[in-house]
Amino acid sequence: MEIWQIIMFGSITLFLWAGISIFTNKPSRADERLDQLRDPNRSKNQKDGGASVLEKAAPALSKALQPKTELEQDKLKIKLANAGYTSPNASQIYLAIKFASLIGVLALTATFAYVRWGVGQDFWVTLGFAGAAGLFLPEMILSMAKNSRQTAIFRSLPDTLDLLVVCVEAGLGLDAAMRRVAEELEDTHPELCGEFHTANMQLQMGRGRREVLHDLGVRTGVDDMRALAGILIQADKFGSSIAQALRVQSDSMRVKRRQMAEEKAQQTAVKLIFPLVLFIFPGIFVVLVGPAAIMIMENLLQN
Repeated sequence: MEIWQIIMFGSITLFLWAGISIFTNKPSRADERLDQLRDPNRSKNQKDGGASVLEKAAPALSKALQPKTELEQDKLKIKLANAGYTSPNASQIYLAIKFASLIGVLALTATFAYVRWGVGQDFWVTLGFAGAAGLFLPEMILSMAKNSRQTAIFRSLPDTLDLLVVCVEAGLGLDAAMRRVAEELEDTHPELCGEFHTANMQLQMGRGRREVLHDLGVRTGVDDMRALAGILIQADKFGSSIAQALRVQSDSMRVKRRQMAEEKAQQTAVKLIFPLVLFIFPGIFVVLVGPAAIMIMENLLQN
């Protein structure tokens, strides 16, 4: 039997199994509520059949790509948390998507390459490149989601920190101030407010404030948030004024952003060289030199 026939048979079998699994019995309401308590960021809407099938198939599909050491598992969980995926089975689902992407891309590429070239050197080379692309495509998408979320949190920190300083200086405790800020800025800065909601829920469940603040800095993956968490932990440990610590951090972040703006402004002149040379200078050259070139050509033709 040809290799492409085996791949196509496996792909069709996998898709049929996924379609049959959609119609399996749904979890009970008690299980759904327990899942919502485990993961505060879970959507309130009922999950569709595709997500349910993916969760059921994730343990089997993710075995081949499962990290071997605890350090690699922790790095994967932190990377997923930085992208906003904090559910307990997020790593399994991600690895299952990665494996399914590999199999799907290989199946499609094998079919196309066999029809185009047959089984030969071009077939195996194309299959190798397609396998690498299918394996690293989910990782690239995850990195883009992580960078986008961290950028959104970084940009929302000044407004959030200023409002947090106002709330603390008005007499609210740190927990109440975080809850108030999360309620007020939920529409404009949903990423950071979602992290504050998670931290408040962990505090209500009895976790220590130092652990919650440390996890808040690790989950976001933003340097300024980690620095803020460290300052709040030190202030709570030594009993110093939280409002003063927040104000010092706010001033420091404001100076840092001003320096970043000045740095980007200084880079503008260098970055403008390339569009000027490639797009604007040729047009100016044609306008200035074009008439003279036409006159020279006419004089040469007359002579």
